Amino acid sequence: MLVRRIAAIAATLLPKVFAQNIISLSGHDWILSNSDLNISCPASLPSQAHLDLHACQVIGSPYYGLNDFNLRFVAWANWTYTSAPISNLQANSSSTWLVFNGLDTFTSISFCGEHVAATNNQFRQYYFDVSAIFDDCQDDPVLSVNFGSAPKITQETADEPGQETWPYGIEIMYEFPNRQFMRKEQNDFGWDWGPAFAPAGPWYVQPAWIVQLNNPEVYIRNSLVDIYRQGQLNNLPPDQSQPWVVNASLDYFGAIPNGASLRYIISTPDNTAVSSGSLSNINITQGTVTGSTVVDSSLFELWWPSGLGPQTLYNMTITLEDSRNNTLASVNKRTGFRTIVLNENPISQAQLDQGIAPGNNWHFEINGHEFYAKGSNFIPPDPFWPTVTEERMRTLFEAVVEGNQNMLRIWSSGAYLPSFIYDLGDEYGILLWSEFEFGDALYPVDELFLDNVREEAEYNVRRVNHHPSLAAWMGGNELENLELANVNNTAPEEYDRYVSEYEKLFLDTLLPVVFGNSRSISYAPSSTSNGWLELNFSNPIPIVERYNNLTEGSVYGETDHYNYDPTVAFNLSSYPIGRFSNEFGYHSMPSLQSWQQVIPESQLYFNSSYVQLRNRHYPPGGLNTTNYYNSSLGMGEMTRAAIEWYPVPNKIDSVANFSAWCHTTQIFQADFYRSQIEFYRRGSGLPERQLGSLYWQLEDQWTAPTWAGIEYDGELGAGRWKVLHYIAKDAYQPVIIAPYYNVTTGDLEVYVTSDLWQAVSGTASFSWYDWSGNRLNISAAPSAQVNVGAINSTRVLSTNTFDILNSTGFNYSDVLLHMETTVQGMMPNSNQSKTFTHENWFHASPLSTAAMVDPGLELSYLNSTKNFSITATSGVAAWVWIDYPAGAVVTFDSNGFWLLPNQTREVGYKVKADSTEGGWIQGVSVESLYNNTIA
Repeated sequence: MLVRRIAAIAATLLPKVFAQNIISLSGHDWILSNSDLNISCPASLPSQAHLDLHACQVIGSPYYGLNDFNLRFVAWANWTYTSAPISNLQANSSSTWLVFNGLDTFTSISFCGEHVAATNNQFRQYYFDVSAIFDDCQDDPVLSVNFGSAPKITQETADEPGQETWPYGIEIMYEFPNRQFMRKEQNDFGWDWGPAFAPAGPWYVQPAWIVQLNNPEVYIRNSLVDIYRQGQLNNLPPDQSQPWVVNASLDYFGAIPNGASLRYIISTPDNTAVSSGSLSNINITQGTVTGSTVVDSSLFELWWPSGLGPQTLYNMTITLEDSRNNTLASVNKRTGFRTIVLNENPISQAQLDQGIAPGNNWHFEINGHEFYAKGSNFIPPDPFWPTVTEERMRTLFEAVVEGNQNMLRIWSSGAYLPSFIYDLGDEYGILLWSEFEFGDALYPVDELFLDNVREEAEYNVRRVNHHPSLAAWMGGNELENLELANVNNTAPEEYDRYVSEYEKLFLDTLLPVVFGNSRSISYAPSSTSNGWLELNFSNPIPIVERYNNLTEGSVYGETDHYNYDPTVAFNLSSYPIGRFSNEFGYHSMPSLQSWQQVIPESQLYFNSSYVQLRNRHYPPGGLNTTNYYNSSLGMGEMTRAAIEWYPVPNKIDSVANFSAWCHTTQIFQADFYRSQIEFYRRGSGLPERQLGSLYWQLEDQWTAPTWAGIEYDGELGAGRWKVLHYIAKDAYQPVIIAPYYNVTTGDLEVYVTSDLWQAVSGTASFSWYDWSGNRLNISAAPSAQVNVGAINSTRVLSTNTFDILNSTGFNYSDVLLHMETTVQGMMPNSNQSKTFTHENWFHASPLSTAAMVDPGLELSYLNSTKNFSITATSGVAAWVWIDYPAGAVVTFDSNGFWLLPNQTREVGYKVKADSTEGGWIQGVSVESLYNNTIA
């Protein structure tokens, strides 16, 4: 202590300089240890125990083989991260703080050998005043964070006397139970598409600092910017003629002197100032300073989602000043000017007059415009978040835009996205429907739990609110349509109680956080649901949920759809009718090239033990020893779907046959998703006025049978596109033509659907062929005029296959319909006409019974254009697939397409990652569904 006192006295003899001392604790100067296991090795921040143990060669790759099971000892153990002595700390600071942005999850923190605090929430920001401990510290302090075992702690919590339990089947459980007791990424305990590593560590991209302050100094630990139209209220479409309100709020610790003020500057990316001045209505509390202003709307260009207009962004600096205009602190935000509203208002008389079914709306509006939301669901892209880099996410978001998507649903039960991912959403024009981290369970509602959740929500709502890509906040996943419905089925006498508990968390706790911090964003307590029954801002809690208060003949809310009986796939009557589809799908296998990275060659066959154990699609009630090999598991579902709808692969080489089976499951998945995407998009012109399609799911987080359209690639960081992503890209084009078939009646209709904001017009053509490519003389209209209204669909063909095929004697297995439309129209926020062309195919019988012939595919590489050329020489080629070897990740302009005889398609490509130095080009091959089945 004597040395510190001398330093402090000496400091008083020097000129007074107020300067924060902020020391980042990120880096490699850490030790990971567990004394019980006699393990100690170098570690990093950010990181998690599995990653550091692998880097130290204590364990093998967590991603390989069955290490999800073999490494469970890591999840069951406690792990301590200990820093090297921390130098460069100032002895004369008024206060010293520890700041943590991401501790996963249960910790005990010590500083200079003294206990500081315990934490229990992965999603909160924690900050602790350790001034007294630092003043008494004899040497350079050491920080130690002990991370407890989440599976152990949640089990202990569940076993506490009087702890709440729920009716049977309410918690959807995968590998570890009791996830509802932890504020940790729920899928860390396993999900049907991911492993159960239950990792622990300082996970967040910027996890920890030491902050030292003098008086008067402040540290801005979080901040909020809310941009909205004057008079705007959450969940209601605002008046677009009103000026913008800019509200800014800084969360701080330290001391703010009297008379402090806030100033702002809004500038373009090249630092040209657009608007500046002082914020008014300054309010200073012990931890927050807030102010607002009104700015001229004409100064700012609007931000639009991808495909709907430009992604105009501005830089905003908020400066905290003292009464002499000295800068105390400042924050910089990149933001945009837009309104985004989830409109759940009752259907108006004007809408009824247009033929829209009664009920309530459920769609998004951007800057006052309805639009069709096209996209998918985003899961945590890796079991270990410290490996998720901006480069990886940029590649993934490029794939989203290339796939004609404008929205991602950030699924609950993962983690709140790091800010850099919202930055990418802002850049690429991808709306991010964001959810609080609750899903497929009911949760405690004791005050300690609710207080913990409230802090979590406050931090994250304020942290990301300035991003124009933020589309909405949802309380959680499948809470009303699944969890409360399950209670009503299994324990109806307890239904009212659990509805009350549900509302206590998702209405009484989370809603005030959203509405109390932002006017610009909408909130709904659950996806999926029937929406609200009442929205009244004169009530303390404005939303009253509809639940099952439904009127026959009316349409409400959004839908999801999963049916694993492949015999009813493509049956249009099995698809749900709603205003929006937030998830739907079917699982498929990853490619051979991805499998080869993670399992031994001896396991490369369809029902190998490794493949089956990486399949997590368990039957209802979870996995147990009596049902593990039951045919209702995911492997059986994929097998039955392939056999039902496509020719069965029968290659002599076992690995080639495995690859063919994997590919066939991908074709079924893509075909099934296309059918649903087309169905939901057609609904934009039907009474349901359906305005959104988000399939399950965008990407993988490991290599396994999953619902993803983009595979995981741990070696290259960018994943291969499955057939699904290419087909979704095609089905999400602005204008599409698609068949709709009733297999029972033989009725066939063809619709053209457009999500453009102005009417389009043109033509549609219809041609019937056999598999050899001969044009068939079938008496159905060969062409039709096309006129489609804004965000609408119109029927261009109505016929009956029984009438037109039975009378001519053509064999159903040898008849194909090719349809194509070409229209003129304009993209939103554009004044230039554009030609939109789309083609599609229809076959009345499953391809498993098709009379296919060898299409004689020929492949060549064109040096002049750097494109691949594919030609079918002797028959119709179904599901043409361009494949390439391991060591690269390449995307093609199109893939999974059909070709007529003597038809050639040039296909361009983009290289996303390449360790072959271009050698992959020599290994490119092409096949059709016909080639996929033969030796």
